[in-house]
Parts: sequence; structure tokens; C-alpha cells
Amino acid sequence: MSSKNSRLRVAFLALAVAVTGLTAAGPALAATPPATAPAAVTAPQEPSLPTDFVDLPTSPLRADRAHEVTLTYRNDATAARTVAPQLLVMSPDAGPFLAPSDVRVERRTGHGCWVGVPLGSQTGTLYTELTGAQRTLRAGESVTERYRVTVVNPEARGTVLPRVALYG
Repeated sequence: MSSKNSRLRVAFLALAVAVTGLTAAGPALAATPPATAPAAVTAPQEPSLPTDFVDLPTSPLRADRAHEVTLTYRNDATAARTVAPQLLVMSPDAGPFLAPSDVRVERRTGHGCWVGVPLGSQTGTLYTELTGAQRTLRAGESVTERYRVTVVNPEARGTVLPRVALYG
């Protein structure tokens, strides 16, 4: 058998297999709905970043008793604004730096109960998270949050700084 005939047989055999496969797949392909363009994949939205902060009056971190802090902010703008109340507990400039275990921070709920607030820590500053605290205030509306700070480590020193993050 010549190599030319051999190549023709291989080509014919490949064609026969392909046709047989398509014939068998024909009903299955006919029953399949036409493919549509895949939906656009949206990347998870980045949490928005504050554009400014309004610092409220500070107070020393008191080691002798629980210290209540009231944070109030009024939207004096003519449009709605997204805000997030935040409480910072700052270490002394000369250290030692505070650790989240040095203090306990609680927030008063609308029902009058105190609930623990987890603290983040960065370079000696303890802070309440902004992401869960965001809310939109219409023009003229106010937000008031009440926090209670209790020193767990009697050696802890610092300053309590309430503030409001402003967005947009």
C-alpha cells in the first residue's frame, strides 16, 4: 500500500469518526438552548473611603471608672451625606502603645443595652470600625452614639477621641 493511499485512508477514517460523532450529538445539540454571552462579572465593590473627618472634643482615658462618651453629629449640608461615627483611643506620644486588651469599649443600643465593640489597632491607636457604622443622614438630621470605655489594664494611659468620618 502506498503512503498516498495510507494518508487518504487516515483522512477518510477521521472524517467518518467526526461525522459519526456529530450525528450522535445532533439531538443533544439541538436540545441545548443557544449559548448567550456570559453575564458581565462585576468585581466586588471596594468600601468607600472617607473624604474627611470631624474631630469632636477629646478626653483623657480614665483608669478609675467606666468613662461614657457621647458622639453627636448634625448634617448641616443641604444634601444627604453618608457618615460613620468612630471612637479612637490613642496611646501617649512617648508610649507605651495601647493594645485592644487594655480597654473594653461598648456601645449603647437603641434598647439601652451595652454591647461590646471590637477594636482595631494601628500604631498605638485603637479604633472602632467604620464599615458597619456607615449611615446616610438627610439634610438637618443628626446621629448620636454613646460609648462606654473601661480600662482593663490599670497601667493604660491615653486619650479618647470621638470623631465622625464623612464620605463623598
